[in-house]
Amino acid sequence: MSSEKSVPAEAVADVTRDIAEVPAVEVITSAAVHLMSAAAVKCGLAEDSPEAPAAELQDLDEARKLITALAGLVTGAATVIGDHHARPLRDGLRSLQLAFREASDIQDEPGQGPGEKYTGPVR
Repeated sequence: MSSEKSVPAEAVADVTRDIAEVPAVEVITSAAVHLMSAAAVKCGLAEDSPEAPAAELQDLDEARKLITALAGLVTGAATVIGDHHARPLRDGLRSLQLAFREASDIQDEPGQGPGEKYTGPVR
């Protein structure tokens, strides 16, 4: 006997219908904001909390991965979501790339930083 609980078909249909009603630009920007938030924490930009100082949450290897994924998403989607939506995402991405550079003890060569293969060198 399986211990997995099955999801009623009606619940799956409701979720599918909800997803179908969300415009693509909202899904893309939501994914980008999640990547930005995670990258900011991994760059050490989170607020200190009683549980842990922001420095303890810093993980630049993970930040590099998140920023690179964000750069691919933003660069790839920019032409289809329009400048109005893409501009703030590009600005946020650039800020994260600069924050990464500032947090890193070992500086990447120009064009080799996180996401720079998609965005070009960030200064």
